[in-house]
Amino acid sequence: MRQIDHFILGETPPATRKHQVWNPSTGEVQAEVALGDAALLARAVESAKRVQPQWAVTNPQRRARVMFAFKALVEAEMQSLAELLSSEHGKTIADAKGDIQRGLEVIEYACGIPQIMKGEYTHGAGPGIDVYSWRQPLGVGAGITPFNFPAMIPMWMFGMACAAGNAFILKPSERDPSVPVRLAELFLKAGAPEGLLQVVHGDKEMVDAIIDHPDIPAISFVGSSDIAHYIYARGSALGKRVQAFGGAKNHGIVMPDADMDQVVSDLVGAAYGSAGERCMALPVVVPVGAETAERLKELLIPAIHALRIGVSSDPDAHYGPVVTPEHKARIEQWITTAEQEGAEIVIDGRGFTLQGHEKGFFVGPTLIDRVTPQMKSYQEEIFGPVLQIVRAADFEEALRLPSQHQYGNGVAIFTRNGHAAREFAARVNVGMVGINVPIPVPVAYHSFGGWKRSGFGDIDQYGVEGMRFWTKSKKITQRWPDGGGDGSNAFVIPTMG
Repeated sequence: MRQIDHFILGETPPATRKHQVWNPSTGEVQAEVALGDAALLARAVESAKRVQPQWAVTNPQRRARVMFAFKALVEAEMQSLAELLSSEHGKTIADAKGDIQRGLEVIEYACGIPQIMKGEYTHGAGPGIDVYSWRQPLGVGAGITPFNFPAMIPMWMFGMACAAGNAFILKPSERDPSVPVRLAELFLKAGAPEGLLQVVHGDKEMVDAIIDHPDIPAISFVGSSDIAHYIYARGSALGKRVQAFGGAKNHGIVMPDADMDQVVSDLVGAAYGSAGERCMALPVVVPVGAETAERLKELLIPAIHALRIGVSSDPDAHYGPVVTPEHKARIEQWITTAEQEGAEIVIDGRGFTLQGHEKGFFVGPTLIDRVTPQMKSYQEEIFGPVLQIVRAADFEEALRLPSQHQYGNGVAIFTRNGHAAREFAARVNVGMVGINVPIPVPVAYHSFGGWKRSGFGDIDQYGVEGMRFWTKSKKITQRWPDGGGDGSNAFVIPTMG
């Protein structure tokens, strides 16, 4: 069986604990990953501390060249990386390539670090006084990343952190750990100093070790909201800089004037793509008015039935299996909960099996109508191929639903009315808004982050916000007195000789 080890500087001690890595398409265990502890983390941090100071004083153009080289290496291995990612996660090859590409977009942005890190300067702030600022790296940063984007989110984190002059410790999900290790190998090959980017595997024991380590001043996390809150609270109490992004329950508001054919196409892709295992998926649709709801439902049913579920390597599959048997059981339990709460199961994905892959972790596409805000299945994140319909009588009710939900990651409105769209975008209590865009993930030169229980901390991911998170600002006020130090006021330019 394949063994997946840590990627740290120096010899790795034998693993005393391991975690199984599944092939979701076949339902078989394909590998084991070593789980580390606080002692292993300490070794990685010591290595990072040794290499980081020299990297920090490497001029930004040279750091940018490493980012450029890394981008080229990842692009050259796109197919093999996507296949490896799909084999452990279950998403289709096309989705896996999208995962990698969205990470590379942040790497592309990080290639501009010489421009991004430029400070400010004021000449003559006072009599003979100038004021300016620098952005300086923090030291050794850490990232704790989820299973659903094993390439994109690590690159979001270490791309900005390392470009800014930091060393980085990455703890990826133990469910699909191979691609993060391969990315670290390619980063080293691109010219990064050995020990600058290291990968440690682990569970809660490793997470706690990262939070508690005194030489890790900044932590970035993406995962569930309960864990995000835990990491934010514990890390902040220790004086660390923490950004922690949690769950989501993104809504799609459908106004009566929307282009319904486009809405259906967008909803099917946003709700069921990657088996719904995306924090920016669109699992709730809110049609405004009874007529809109009935029209939308009538169009959704055949579109959902037309979806093809297949193994991750099937080029014609719209989506593949979910990541583990436990997650499959959890999704199906949420469908049962919705049914018990009185919702209407229009299309039922429970018990779905794929011929020839009966042991795979497949969940059929599910459509649930007559969902209300009081239902637990609406309040919590399902994170699977399940679309819920929550009917709203008017615009104000549709606006209240995402605004009052515990999560505030993303939301979309579908309409031809510019005033309605503008009003919605201004008033909705959610961090990322799409107008006729179902998955409003901002481009790499903006920033990513939700509100409420979707995001803890004041600074978002990537873009200028990412640079600010991984650096600290130093402000310098300077005055150069006239004369040569003899008490005279004569203006003398020193000369050689």
